[in-house]
Amino acid sequence: QVQLVESGGGLVQPGGSLRLSCVASGSIFKLNAMGWYRQNPGRERELVARITSFGSINYADSVKGRFTISRDNAKNTVYLQMNSLKPEDTAVYYCNLKWLVSGSDDYWGQGTQVTVSS
Repeated sequence: QVQLVESGGGLVQPGGSLRLSCVASGSIFKLNAMGWYRQNPGRERELVARITSFGSINYADSVKGRFTISRDNAKNTVYLQMNSLKPEDTAVYYCNLKWLVSGSDDYWGQGTQVTVSS
């Protein structure tokens, strides 16, 4: 069983910064991808950023140059540093973990609210 626990959301003014963290616990397979998705009511969950256990990274176009994803494999933790935040970044942010094998399940955290508003 895998558990993901997120932290770091909150309210921030436009142009501000936040750092999200997600710790994975349980039976963690070493070859995995951890990432962040976000969702607003009535909309589909969308990928924000993803990093594999060997360091391959991809970002949504909307966050390139502003967000940075990183991970600490020894701690099974993934981080999302969010700078130059915009109101359109407001969403519930979910941590995701998936094994790098075909047919893997997706594991999700409970979500953390990020609100960008003046």
